[in-house]
Amino acid sequence: MSKPVCPSCEMPDVLDHPDHWECMTCGHEWPREPEPAAARVVKDAHGTVLADGDIVALIKDLKLKGSSQVIKGGTKTKGIKLVDGDHEISCKIDGTPIGLKACFVKKV
Repeated sequence: MSKPVCPSCEMPDVLDHPDHWECMTCGHEWPREPEPAAARVVKDAHGTVLADGDIVALIKDLKLKGSSQVIKGGTKTKGIKLVDGDHEISCKIDGTPIGLKACFVKKV
């Protein structure tokens, strides 16, 4: 990131502090702008980048936690939503909302 000019006097002589900038000419101080967060990239089991709204299919049978049900490999789901957390994908399979890990799906 390059040093900014002072918003008060527009001089380029600026001191770089960890949490703020300070103009050496006029003494004006202002907070740093936070660095833009890098966009999170979620990839499927084959390394293909996933996006909201993609259609994915399970690559193996998955047992639902807390249930005796099994979701068969090859089951497709439309309109996935990428979320933060341990399970990167939020979707519905047979009307049931489910969180999936990206390593168990492939993009269709």
